[in-house]
Amino acid sequence: MSSHPTPGPAEHAAPAGAADPSEPRSLRIEDWLTVIVMALLALITFANVIVRYFTDSSFAWTEEISVFLMIVLALVAGSAAVARDRHIRIEFFCESGSAMRRRRLAQLGALLVALLFAVIAVLSMRVVWDDWRFEETSPGIGVPQWWYSVWLPVLSLLIAWRAIGLLVRRTRQSDVEYLLDEAGDDGNGEPRP
Repeated sequence: MSSHPTPGPAEHAAPAGAADPSEPRSLRIEDWLTVIVMALLALITFANVIVRYFTDSSFAWTEEISVFLMIVLALVAGSAAVARDRHIRIEFFCESGSAMRRRRLAQLGALLVALLFAVIAVLSMRVVWDDWRFEETSPGIGVPQWWYSVWLPVLSLLIAWRAIGLLVRRTRQSDVEYLLDEAGDDGNGEPRP
């Protein structure tokens, strides 16, 4: 018998900052896009502040690009939140009741998110078509408006796809697996890394 204790699941945990092995690798796309968009926003804003401080004028294009990047950031981060099941919900209803009721509410929530963003994608495709057909240009820079609007249906479809993936995962889980997943438990009474 060894004098050293056998390491438990918590001691095999991934180091801080490491990717969660239970998450799909495809979520790294949203994570990296979030980092890149945030960095671009910070750089554009910083450059505009510096130019305004030293010249008393600003870049006209920064506001248009910043608004576009903030919309992209919200949609990409929303996709990651849906895939991780971290979207906004009313906890009073979601965390009360039986395990089956809770899992069914999670399935309903995922289904409604998928339907909502599928409808947004379809309707926003009309906006893109109109921008392209009427050759609309952006007010700040004068580039074709569809360069910006084309990302709304694309990212809405991504969110709908993530919500369908969440719905499939919740449907395949048993009630006990769902509760363990929601509690962040690894099944041995230890928190997941």
